[in-house]
Amino acid sequence: MKTADFRKELMAIMPGYRWTVHKGGSPARMAATGIQSSGFNRLSTLRVVRTEKDGRVWYETASSDYGARSGWEERYGDLTLARALRGLQHHYEMMQVKFGRLATSLQRGRKPDDNAVRR
Repeated sequence: MKTADFRKELMAIMPGYRWTVHKGGSPARMAATGIQSSGFNRLSTLRVVRTEKDGRVWYETASSDYGARSGWEERYGDLTLARALRGLQHHYEMMQVKFGRLATSLQRGRKPDDNAVRR
């Protein structure tokens, strides 16, 4: 696969990111970084690495939060780009459910205070 084809694949599935395909030494391994931003603020960064070995393709995805120096939060890999991205998204959705339940339990367990400012 050529880098232009890889970029087209990324744009077709994730058009909400601004993609940069990084030049590498081997067509068997390509990496790209996608950025979502608002003005000068980087809201989200997504990294995709496509590896091809013995005719099999593997996609590894990773994402980071707000800011250019934010660390990679989670990684997920699969045989297709769509499945790798969906797996990463599914992980975050499960974490949202888990932590949402915990936050709700804490809120219900707190002593009511009419004068408190909610945060």
